[in-house]
Amino acid sequence: MPSSTSAQSVGDMSSEQLDQERMALYLKTEASTSLPWYYFAAVDSYERALRQARRDLPQEEGLIAIHISPEKWKGITNPLQDDQNPQSIAYHDGIGKDGNGDGVADPTNDEDLLFTFADILSSYGFNEKDIKIGLWDYYQRDKAVELILGHAKTYRTANTLDLRKRAFPVPLGANYSYRSTWGNARGWGGKRIHEGTDIFAGHGLSVKATTYGIVELKGWNKYGGWRIGIRDTNNVYHYYAHLSGFEKGVERGTVVQPGDIIGYVGSSGYGKEGTQGKFPPHLHYGMYKDNGFFEWSFDPYPSLRAWEKAERSRKSS
Repeated sequence: MPSSTSAQSVGDMSSEQLDQERMALYLKTEASTSLPWYYFAAVDSYERALRQARRDLPQEEGLIAIHISPEKWKGITNPLQDDQNPQSIAYHDGIGKDGNGDGVADPTNDEDLLFTFADILSSYGFNEKDIKIGLWDYYQRDKAVELILGHAKTYRTANTLDLRKRAFPVPLGANYSYRSTWGNARGWGGKRIHEGTDIFAGHGLSVKATTYGIVELKGWNKYGGWRIGIRDTNNVYHYYAHLSGFEKGVERGTVVQPGDIIGYVGSSGYGKEGTQGKFPPHLHYGMYKDNGFFEWSFDPYPSLRAWEKAERSRKSS
């Protein structure tokens, strides 16, 4: 594996090749720091999703998406703009490290970049409590820590980087219907917009996880009734609402994969806990993106159509 990877070569790689190259880097860094590989995968996927969601972050140039500002890398008092000397970087309290032993601390080198972040994290200790403290000191945001630790648990449980599979949230053989309704006006509970797609189906029909991820939320909400929220490793929050009940064993912190049953279609919500029947039974499915500062809703309809088509194709092949 080359010590650095150009943006052009990364663009030429298949998804499988990218997974193999990244895992090789994670495992090499695990061997040199004793931190488990899934923490590196979690931070990397968290930051890759941030780059995709924001315009103020530069496009990643290699395999590793972790962004360290030039000032942090070389040291804020360092007069050399592109200093890559580990000794002078350390003298100016920069964090840049030489991760591959070539005597250079290059922020565009994947091994140097990943080792630098791992060196920071390992300085706090090696259990999850220590890592949690290290992540908070680095990101200064509780939600960032929560997402990264959730990603890490998902990667550890799945034991793979290939988490791209998706599933349609209700059985394809069932009687259901849906259309694009994101952004439509909603009246109950005050003026607001519809932040999802409604899939109308029979009461009690099973509801499936659409993605790999961790159950971030489970319980009652006066708008959504009985609902579950699942966070995938792209920082996207998948919201399933108006359920009639939950699948046994699905709790906050449970890692799920596409197709796992998580609950059942209902008509709960629009009132105090236990309110049912104020509208026809359906699954409200929403998607929300985190950009490192806040979350916003986006239209899930195109994704649902794509997942439905892909699942039908898999079943017919």
